[in-house]
Amino acid sequence: MTALMKSVGVRAMKLLSSAVNFRLNQCGETPIRSLRSFSTLRSPPSKAIVYEQHGSPDSVTRLVNLPPVEVRDNDVCVKMIAAPINPSDINRIEGVYPVRPPVPAIGGYEGVGEVYAVGSKVNALSPGDWVIPSPPSSGTWQTFVVKEESVWHKIDKSCPMEYAATITVNPLTALRMLEDFVSLASGDSLVQNGATSIVGQCVIQLARLRGISTINIIRDRAGSDEARENLKALGADQVFSESQLNVKNVKSLLVNFERNSTIR
Repeated sequence: MTALMKSVGVRAMKLLSSAVNFRLNQCGETPIRSLRSFSTLRSPPSKAIVYEQHGSPDSVTRLVNLPPVEVRDNDVCVKMIAAPINPSDINRIEGVYPVRPPVPAIGGYEGVGEVYAVGSKVNALSPGDWVIPSPPSSGTWQTFVVKEESVWHKIDKSCPMEYAATITVNPLTALRMLEDFVSLASGDSLVQNGATSIVGQCVIQLARLRGISTINIIRDRAGSDEARENLKALGADQVFSESQLNVKNVKSLLVNFERNSTIR
């Protein structure tokens, strides 16, 4: 987070953090249980972080008040509980991310919220449910979000808030890496670089749950010994640095792997 603060500016981080770290007891709003009886449903007024052009977040983002939005028959109004600041969010504001919404736009691609109201044709969700948005979705840096029911996925309220708010980018990327390229089965092994990244850490944990061994490559840098131990604690089978990528060392590190294990 320190590096991120340096890259976007302290003022921007304060501005973004004040808007995206929502709590139910701070919003002062409670879910409406019987909104379906009204002829026209609307969300409460909302606050949002918006940008009208691409650039440095500390210069192009601003906090604005938004008017109520109509909740149509297939819509769900969600009160955001928490939304993180992902580096990809910053890249989208800067205009350097390959996929980005047209401006003006509201920041944020991840988050967890509580259903506040539902349209008359919504059956799978009810006020009080916790939901996360489908990727790619945008505009989570606001207090109330109105989108179609198909955008939202119900999750268990027992999920820790910080996990729920960050599940749609890094963990799902790791899951797709395990499922979309080759067929991996229990007993197989995989090799990944960038293992200290959040995606890399998720790969380790998901692979461990599936009985898949992981061979993890990390950069040579200060603190690499600590990083190695942290990855081991997550379930990494082997961790070695880029400087160890020579045939002799790699073979010695892999000596304990099953001879019939398939390495991907």
